[in-house]
Amino acid sequence: MADLDIVMPVYNEGANIGAVLDALRREVKTPLRLLVCHDSDSDDTLPALKALGGGLAIKAVKNPGRGVHAAVMAGFAAADAPAVLMLPADDDYNAPLIDEMAALVKGGAAVVCADRFMPGGRMEGCPLLKYVLVRLSAFALRHAARLPVDDPTNGFRMFSGEVLRSLPVESKSGFSWSLELLVKCHRLGLRVERLPAAWIERREGKSRFRIAAWMLDYLRWFLFAFATTWLGRGPETVARRAA
Repeated sequence: MADLDIVMPVYNEGANIGAVLDALRREVKTPLRLLVCHDSDSDDTLPALKALGGGLAIKAVKNPGRGVHAAVMAGFAAADAPAVLMLPADDDYNAPLIDEMAALVKGGAAVVCADRFMPGGRMEGCPLLKYVLVRLSAFALRHAARLPVDDPTNGFRMFSGEVLRSLPVESKSGFSWSLELLVKCHRLGLRVERLPAAWIERREGKSRFRIAAWMLDYLRWFLFAFATTWLGRGPETVARRAA
């Protein structure tokens, strides 16, 4: 079994995947398995993986539904490593962080957040509306809800496998699962770590960010974070999977 499972949702990422695979081979020393989560067998990522994936343990995971949320959930269900990372399929620049993230999880962290807004982090090329919404929500969650990270909505995040398998995901859309799991870990008093990270607008393909369609799920966990801090809600209100 690998020490790290990397869950990667894809949608025709053939033009991007080669650089990501090269970065993983070059930068990551932690024994890993890449779980490539796809909607369709015709996705152009799959032949690119066969051609370019030498030297990496790769498993294709078919999404039983459609869309990025269901793809990530399929990857989480297939993961059995002590640490589980969600890595975007166009991120070929953050691989140098992965070993340090895995070491923090091995040392007892429940979740390690890649933080674009702490010193050393950055965003490049972000559309203005998305940038404003992300920064405003991040500011509110950090300074009003008192979450221990500056970038609570980033999907690039590593979890303890034990924690991930014990907390059911209730979100139904987009990357809201990432905020959900963070605020649940915070309410449970589990250890949350962060590292400065980059985010660069994709060069190939089309972004699948859909804030209007995902807003209600995000709002639910936004309010959950505030209830933890200001209403004294405790661990007993966090749903857990049956043993």
